[in-house]
Amino acid sequence: MEETTLKTQNLSAGQAGAHDDFDWSVDKRNVSTYNKADREKFDKTYEATFRAVADNEMTVGHIVGLTKTDAVVNIGYKSDGLISLNEFRDIPNVQIGDEVEVLVVSKEDKDGHLNLSRKLARQHRAWDKIVELYKTGEIINGHITSKTKGGLIVDIFGMETFLPGSQIDVKPVTDYDQFVNKTMEFKVVKINEIIRNAVVSHKALIESDIEAQRTEIISKLEKGQVLEGTIKNVTDFGAFIDLGGLDGLLYITDISWGRINHPSEVLQNGQKLNVCVLDFDDEKKRISLGLKQLTPHPWDSLPDTIAVGNKVKGKVVNIEDYGAFLEIETGIEGLVHVSEITWSNQPINAKEFFKMGDEHEAMIVSIDKDERKMSLSIKKMTQDPWDEIENKYSVGSRHNGLVKNLTPYGVFVELEPGIGGMIHISDLSWVKRFNHPSDFIKTGENLEVIVLGVDKDTRKLSLGHKQIEEDPWTTFESVFPIGSIHDGVMIRKEEKGGIIQLQYGLEAFAPTRHLKREDEKLITVDETNQFVILEFDRNEKRIMVSHSKVWETKVEEEKDVARKEANTEADNTKKAVKNLQTKVEKATLGDIGALADLKKKMEDNEGA
Repeated sequence: MEETTLKTQNLSAGQAGAHDDFDWSVDKRNVSTYNKADREKFDKTYEATFRAVADNEMTVGHIVGLTKTDAVVNIGYKSDGLISLNEFRDIPNVQIGDEVEVLVVSKEDKDGHLNLSRKLARQHRAWDKIVELYKTGEIINGHITSKTKGGLIVDIFGMETFLPGSQIDVKPVTDYDQFVNKTMEFKVVKINEIIRNAVVSHKALIESDIEAQRTEIISKLEKGQVLEGTIKNVTDFGAFIDLGGLDGLLYITDISWGRINHPSEVLQNGQKLNVCVLDFDDEKKRISLGLKQLTPHPWDSLPDTIAVGNKVKGKVVNIEDYGAFLEIETGIEGLVHVSEITWSNQPINAKEFFKMGDEHEAMIVSIDKDERKMSLSIKKMTQDPWDEIENKYSVGSRHNGLVKNLTPYGVFVELEPGIGGMIHISDLSWVKRFNHPSDFIKTGENLEVIVLGVDKDTRKLSLGHKQIEEDPWTTFESVFPIGSIHDGVMIRKEEKGGIIQLQYGLEAFAPTRHLKREDEKLITVDETNQFVILEFDRNEKRIMVSHSKVWETKVEEEKDVARKEANTEADNTKKAVKNLQTKVEKATLGDIGALADLKKKMEDNEGA
């Protein structure tokens, strides 16, 4: 160890070693090599013989060799690059000597090889072209390679672009498979240079063609012009007509002179028809079309059967509050006003009387050809029943009628079509008071009535129901005298009191202060108690009762009894005291006399 250290020290001091004379520049073949300076010199000379390239550079090379899997490409660099034959699938026969554009991916990959790509070169070149197409708006052919979510993949110059489903056609497309492997024209509508993504559209080309056709069609349009079109879409409000690249709207009211509920009743998709141009807007590209305008208006040639006084039959095509429209002929309508429905002067709801589609006979009352209006009457189809009203409905006569309407103040009863009268709410019952007639009867029920009065001038009947029976209040007066007590049930609570039902269905009123019970609480609905009659008015049919007076009277009576008993007891006590005092007074006087005698005897004894 010490020897080795010593040798090392001697060498470091500059002493000659055992092999210091060995020539390292001579190789094993005894050939002398370049020194460092010469090597650098010759390396530079060698490098100068090759082309200088950089990573991601686009360049042109030649195929100098082919293997089963790769093509050997020379780009003039110091080494050749390999490109997989998969990148030449678009070239049927790849041969040695073919010129190809490639992208230098890297001059040296991890294995030190030159890495080239024809695919990336094509994509790079394709992207430059796509950007240029986007800027210029030029149309390009593309091949649809596959379907993807929401659309299709289109090959443009070897680069994949996206065709959204909404950009395939102007019409909605649901089957994307029908377009795969097809070549179509496209327009680049969107690009993203950061991720190198492009969106193309075929719909934009169609719209462009349609717009050109629209401009040409509108430039030749004139009002009144007749065009042939195809029904494109039927809607609730009309139909869209394809006029050959431009759509027009045929509104529902311009389809027929008559009324139709829905355009589909007379039109269907795909149907060809002639239409008339009613109006158009150059700026908004809107065209209004008409179909009925191609035929004369029915009012311009009315048939002889349509004349004042004639009877006609029509179908209800529209109902309003004021009446209904009957279609007599196609496009010819007449109005039946509510006042012309029945001879009765009672208001009639047209929407209850008429039903859409129903047929009615009516008489023509008036015709106005200029205004194209016609008035009809249903009631004039029969004789006016009011002409002989007194004979059939005399005062005091009884009839059965149908309840047609209820109002807060009474009931309208129809005795026959056109004849009816009102029963005032106070004439419904002798004994009950109703807040509303609906508490007594319902619409549609039959009711027996008596005629109270006839007014032919105003065409009104006054009817009554309670008058069928005699007025029971004369009898009630003896049954319910003032001060009498009866059982009753509170059937209804009102603002100032309660309604009490007594015997025979008779109703009375109890003010709130008279509803107080002995426990100071108020009587509740459906509670039965005793009530005293405070007031009985036969003329006004009014009874007032009180429950409080019942128990208050009893309390007063009990107090009177107690008071009388107390007074009697007090009187008896006074009498007893007086008797006692009398006895006491008599006893005291006797005692005094005896004492006086005794005193006298004592005094006599002393004197002796």
